[in-house]
Amino acid sequence: MKLFNPYHDTSNLPFFIAEIGINHNGDIEIAKKLIDMAIEAGCDAVKFQKRDISTVYTQEYLESDRESPWGTTQRHQKEGLEFEKTEYDEIDRYCKQKGILWSASAWDIKSQEFLRGYNLLFNKVASAMLTHNDLLEYIAREGRHTFISTGMSTYSDIDNAVAIFRKNNCPFTLFHCVSTYPCNDEDCNIRAIKILEERYVCPVGYSGHESGILPTVAAVALGAKAIERHITLDKNMYGSDQSASLESKELSEIISRANGIMACLGHGKKKFIDAEKSVAKKLRYFE
Repeated sequence: MKLFNPYHDTSNLPFFIAEIGINHNGDIEIAKKLIDMAIEAGCDAVKFQKRDISTVYTQEYLESDRESPWGTTQRHQKEGLEFEKTEYDEIDRYCKQKGILWSASAWDIKSQEFLRGYNLLFNKVASAMLTHNDLLEYIAREGRHTFISTGMSTYSDIDNAVAIFRKNNCPFTLFHCVSTYPCNDEDCNIRAIKILEERYVCPVGYSGHESGILPTVAAVALGAKAIERHITLDKNMYGSDQSASLESKELSEIISRANGIMACLGHGKKKFIDAEKSVAKKLRYFE
């Protein structure tokens, strides 16, 4: 199993994270099917989301109306989607059995403390948490490699987050990200990957929310060091992230195309290859 190295040779594939998030709809069996889907496609890791509902949301919000498969309030919906220790113990066991890495993005300090119990290889900061300084400090002090999504952010927001991680000597990879669900292809702005690389002198990847695959393929071609995409068993399933997620065929196609792109990019040195020599003899008649 490939372990993440943000400074790997550019001829290697990006580190692929399949974002399960809350697309499991609170069902551990759906989560396992999504893990299997990620493995079959060739992903390096799967990722979930962890929230302490009462910390992240106000009482007023939780008691407000919302129709869902679990009830008629926001609390019913949020709690219905949330995995607790029993489920995460099973995720940890299942991923170890299957040979794939896993992690989760914490939306509050209590949830990050909970995740520490699993000794995960990497952490993840969601775009929504990029300006949550206390959480950033808490995560950075762990010293684990952290992927930081930059959706909904200004340079000033990113400057601040980077400063926190560098102060704590915590290695990180930035994710260029546009937080719309799904994101229009023309809004993906893939060239921002290079701008972030130049500004922050660090590995930069792409966390995409488009419904298709073209921007992600472009990100691979532009040198993204890691890729994160939401995955789903079916885009028509219940859930706000499903339509911006990849089904099995699309996920496999992205990784297949990434392999092809890396082969095409090659080593980057201009060489007169052996296969050209016989052609040169035919075409360079003046020599």
